[in-house]
Amino acid sequence: MNVNANLNASATAVLDDAHIGNISGAFGTITHGDIAPRRTWKHKLTTLLAILGPGLIVMVGDNDAGAFATYGQAGQNYGTSLLWTLALLIPVLYVNQEMVLRLGAVTGVGHARLIFERFGKFWGAFSVIDLFLLNALTIVTEFIGISLALDYLGFNKAWGVIIAAGLIVMAVSTGSFRRFERFAMLLVGASFLLIPIYLIVHPPLAQVAHDFVVPQLPRDGKLSDVILLIIAIVGTTIAPWQLFFQQSYVIDKRITPRFIRYERADLWIGIALVVVGGGAIMAFTAAAFAGHAAFGNFTDAGGMAAGLEKYAGKAAGIMFAIVLIDAALIGAAAVSLSTAYAIGDVFSVRHSLHRKVTDAKGFYVVYAALIAVAAAIVLTPNAPLGQLTNAVQTLAGVLLPSATVFLLLLCNDKAVLGPWANRAWENYFTGAVIAVLVILSVILTASVIFPDQTTSQVIMYILAGGVVASVVIAASITLFNRAKDKVACVGTNALRNSWRMPPLDQLPSAKMSLSTKTWMAVLRLYLVLAGGLVVVRICLLAFGQG
Repeated sequence: MNVNANLNASATAVLDDAHIGNISGAFGTITHGDIAPRRTWKHKLTTLLAILGPGLIVMVGDNDAGAFATYGQAGQNYGTSLLWTLALLIPVLYVNQEMVLRLGAVTGVGHARLIFERFGKFWGAFSVIDLFLLNALTIVTEFIGISLALDYLGFNKAWGVIIAAGLIVMAVSTGSFRRFERFAMLLVGASFLLIPIYLIVHPPLAQVAHDFVVPQLPRDGKLSDVILLIIAIVGTTIAPWQLFFQQSYVIDKRITPRFIRYERADLWIGIALVVVGGGAIMAFTAAAFAGHAAFGNFTDAGGMAAGLEKYAGKAAGIMFAIVLIDAALIGAAAVSLSTAYAIGDVFSVRHSLHRKVTDAKGFYVVYAALIAVAAAIVLTPNAPLGQLTNAVQTLAGVLLPSATVFLLLLCNDKAVLGPWANRAWENYFTGAVIAVLVILSVILTASVIFPDQTTSQVIMYILAGGVVASVVIAASITLFNRAKDKVACVGTNALRNSWRMPPLDQLPSAKMSLSTKTWMAVLRLYLVLAGGLVVVRICLLAFGQG
């Protein structure tokens, strides 16, 4: 493949012509073809404002209703002892999401379509089915959050859920990308209500700072329950839907390689918000419930709001309920969009927020159907929703290694990314992340199969997990070494900024060795098993047998 030939080619792999044109963001516009250098701080700032959106929305959408419940459970049951998990997830968040924003800007093709094209229908179907099912469950948890908040505020749950569903569908269906992004950024701004709640409760800052940087496990917590919660924190902070959403949203916003560094800044701002928000929830919940009977007895997000009112004042409870609804709205919109984008990519139907409903019917039908079904499930009398929120976050954590493997393979595919392919340190870091996630799920699996395990047994399972992790890393490194091709690396920023992936039918075939296919299949089989055991664990907890 000739890199320099690509630089002069007008054809790209972009699947929807609505993805080509001006960048019309919530806070500014960059005209199509604008290649002027940004030399002054004013010019750089106006460019950043126009680019802002994908990173902020995906990260604040990450702090959704499920995240509120997960962080709240950690704080109410174990104090601030698990705050360190958020600090450790910061580099993981950046590396994962930076890879997908790079894929989006360089290829112009969504994550799901790339998996189908480079790994075939078998692996593509697995990934999209995983995404569809997990996203559908996640959207249900968003409406669970809305219904709990409405119950606390004294509003009619049925009408509130119906109005919320209508608002989410209407915000996306205007045919204007900019109008949706402004709606989303309004929800991002409302998330700052977490700050006054933190100030009202005023957790001890020294303790919060200490627990944020010093890893520890709760002294009185049962190991299997703590590991389950840690995996849920991982799953709610870094979920598979984020990979699909940000890549497609970057494409829909028409961001090209020239503006990748501004999109990286957008991502860092979003990561700061998600970590501050998650840390604040964990900290003020821990401080509010400490020393009271409700400490260690988490129920749901509605119970958190009632507890905040009881122990910190009515204002704290009301603001928490409002920001919970806000988080559920942006979460439901982003997760549903990630699914609609993926379906549009895979089936080559029009899929852009720049298009009106009549011009992209399939895209909007998928989006609206997901919202309608989720709302209907939540409104169904006696639906077993109690343990669903935590189960979904935990399943997301268990399935994340699989999604990250495909992301890593794509970012080492020189035919796809050319000079933007991963550097060595990114491969080693991401391989290590996959290994840690597998270790956590190994321990969780062991805790389900052997609920009465001793500490020494736990250590043995960790060691066994380390062996599995080592195999995964070794296989990954071997794959990366074999995947090197003859594509020359472009040396200057000007050339890198002009490089786009050629049309999909012009790409050389991707080849995977038998050993690579084998360990990928083993990983997939193991994660399916681990996911099933997570469901078992949640059911045991639901019936008081955990």
